[in-house]
Amino acid sequence: MMPELQRMDWMPSPPLAPLDNPLDLDHLARMTLGDAGLEHEVLAMFAEQSTRLIAAMAALPADASALAHKLKGSARGIGAFAVADAAAQLECALRTGDHPSRAFAELKEAVAEAQSAIETILRRG
Repeated sequence: MMPELQRMDWMPSPPLAPLDNPLDLDHLARMTLGDAGLEHEVLAMFAEQSTRLIAAMAALPADASALAHKLKGSARGIGAFAVADAAAQLECALRTGDHPSRAFAELKEAVAEAQSAIETILRRG
């Protein structure tokens, strides 16, 4: 017989990025070795890619899970952890059939917030 599992109380972990910024800029700096030019290049590429992927997923096609997975990986690379989490939620919703349209709407919102932050960073140059 298996021993009964006890309920454990967990404290929530702190957010990886400041709540007022959808990008973890420290993570981005580590990933680009502090190269500001590379940071800008990577952010611009992510903004373009995320726009294409969101458009491709709009009708929740058969390959939407693969597209969400791709977006999740890219988002993690630049420190857009809210986008990565939302993409993971969409992957799960598509797998289980549990409200994928709601998960897609949340992903679109997270991407829009990240793109807005990216636009601000790129404008500052």
